[in-house]
Amino acid sequence: MVSKILIANRGEIALRVLRACKELGIPCVVVHSTADADAMHVRLADESVCIGPPPSRESYLNIHQIVAACEITGADAVHPGYGFLSENAKFAEILEAHGITFIGPTAEHIRLMGDKITAKTTAQELGIPVVPGSDGEVKTEEDALRTAAEIGYPVLIKATAGGGGRGMKVAKSEVDLIEAWSTARTEAAAAFGNDAVYMEKYLGQPRHIEIQVFGDGEGNAIHLGERDCSLQRRHQKVWEEANSPALNVEQRMKIGEICADAMRKLKYRGAGTIEFLYENGEFYFIEMNTRLQVEHPITEAITGIDLVHEQIRVASGGGLSVKQEEINFHGHAIECRINAEDARTFVPSPGTITHFHAPGGLGVRVDSGAYQGYKIPPYYDSLIGKLIVFGRTRVECMMRLRRALDEFVVDGIKTTLPLFQDLVDNQDIANGEYDIHWLENYLAKKPA
Repeated sequence: MVSKILIANRGEIALRVLRACKELGIPCVVVHSTADADAMHVRLADESVCIGPPPSRESYLNIHQIVAACEITGADAVHPGYGFLSENAKFAEILEAHGITFIGPTAEHIRLMGDKITAKTTAQELGIPVVPGSDGEVKTEEDALRTAAEIGYPVLIKATAGGGGRGMKVAKSEVDLIEAWSTARTEAAAAFGNDAVYMEKYLGQPRHIEIQVFGDGEGNAIHLGERDCSLQRRHQKVWEEANSPALNVEQRMKIGEICADAMRKLKYRGAGTIEFLYENGEFYFIEMNTRLQVEHPITEAITGIDLVHEQIRVASGGGLSVKQEEINFHGHAIECRINAEDARTFVPSPGTITHFHAPGGLGVRVDSGAYQGYKIPPYYDSLIGKLIVFGRTRVECMMRLRRALDEFVVDGIKTTLPLFQDLVDNQDIANGEYDIHWLENYLAKKPA
């Protein structure tokens, strides 16, 4: 087991990892910007190191400062959480060069899956079903027109280095294809410093389903079922469920085994998530995230497996703690992402929390670093907490979620809690009948 872990992140995920370290008896160090000096993870850590001013590029993305913090404190491992440097191959390489364990995949696998074109090609070679599309980058207008004609309209233009919906455009005909291709390239260059784009068949009403995988780096791998992340706004997940209301046991185990087998062939190490669009009974690979996901707690709820414990165990060379046949899926779990945003306009709402009361009771978990008097800084992601609810059935889970949302109090700032109170009473949601476009259509029709 590693002897001291530095947590290179902030907010609820830093606190989540810190708690896992304490449970395992491993001393932990957190880094923070000047804006996060009073954050809960800083207050609870064994040691903390200020690594710079509020802008992320000068603090949480500053590799030199993080490595220096490891050397100063004697940390021999780094957990990157999600976001920031969690999928940065260069960061993983630099840590390894300094003899510091990166709690995540190898730099090679991060790089392999970080480029969308390479990831899609690799997925095909590993036997994972993919969306019909271009063989690689679409470099010219002529390439775009020819490829679209081959796969059929509508088509989706996507940035090869993309994420979060940036550099992504839909073209329904030749008339708007060139503009979509050009706009996607411009957005990609601005967001990622890389204007390369590729093309895929656009699916009309798919669900977004992802499979949680885990490998030991030696050719052993498992899957821990799926999560349904179809309720999204601007390609950002809002509400996640495990298991998906759309899949049966046979479908779940079939796609799960395909993904686990691919990770065995790849000799993948650590936690990963393989994301799909699902329509008419078919799965189509989108991308692979080589890190822990924001929504990992709902997988923990239905399997009873602590994914952060497992990450640390694998990174320490201890291998997987369970075999596939030992994993039992039970019950239903839902996660709601509580953001510091206006529930109608989604405009960020930084400021001081004047009252904070988290719900409790059987089957209710809140992952949040917020507290009464805490000031939400304006510099980072607006996520302030996650409400995770578990029930023996989906109906019980929804009933418990409704009660928990009514108990949740966050005053002084605006939050997305009212949105979830609306959704939990919606008949489509109750029936599990929604796709990736449902939420945006719902919001567009909702009276101001």
